[in-house]
Amino acid sequence: MALGKEPPQLLKQRLLYLGRKFNFEVNSLRLPNKAEGDWECIRHPGGALAVPVTPEGKLVLVRQYRFSIQGRLLEFPAGTIEANEEPAETIKREIEEEIGYRAHAWQSLGKFALAPGYSDEYIYAFLAQDLEKLAKPPAQDADEDMENVLMSPDELEQAILNGEAIDAKTICAFFLARPFLN
Repeated sequence: MALGKEPPQLLKQRLLYLGRKFNFEVNSLRLPNKAEGDWECIRHPGGALAVPVTPEGKLVLVRQYRFSIQGRLLEFPAGTIEANEEPAETIKREIEEEIGYRAHAWQSLGKFALAPGYSDEYIYAFLAQDLEKLAKPPAQDADEDMENVLMSPDELEQAILNGEAIDAKTICAFFLARPFLN
């Protein structure tokens, strides 16, 4: 928004879908130039993501089936922030559930908007170090189909540059973490 301009005026808001993970709404707005229109938005509570690094310097990722693209993506472990939960709590739970590790050293890498053209979702990224493999990892959720993949930072960077199937949040978090990786 340019300096000195008023924000759009909300004329009407319609909730079209109330879901388990997100809501979908349509907002009728009047712009400062008096033009009117509808803008769709996915309302999402946000997510937390870890860049897990083993003591040997390997990154722990998951190769996961994603229905929306009808294929598998290479991703860092992540999860949706639950009600009344801090992002750090979310990701500590998720790395144990998804990859079977516990981290003893955490560092915030910041947050970023995932897809601001149609969603209000933010991802909170963390560097997870001093990993300990759990003796008995929790069972995967029934709706998850994933496998762990270990890669060096250079291998992941090459996979990104080669155009392998890697999601945007993983690429963003990798480059936020890159200065801290050997």
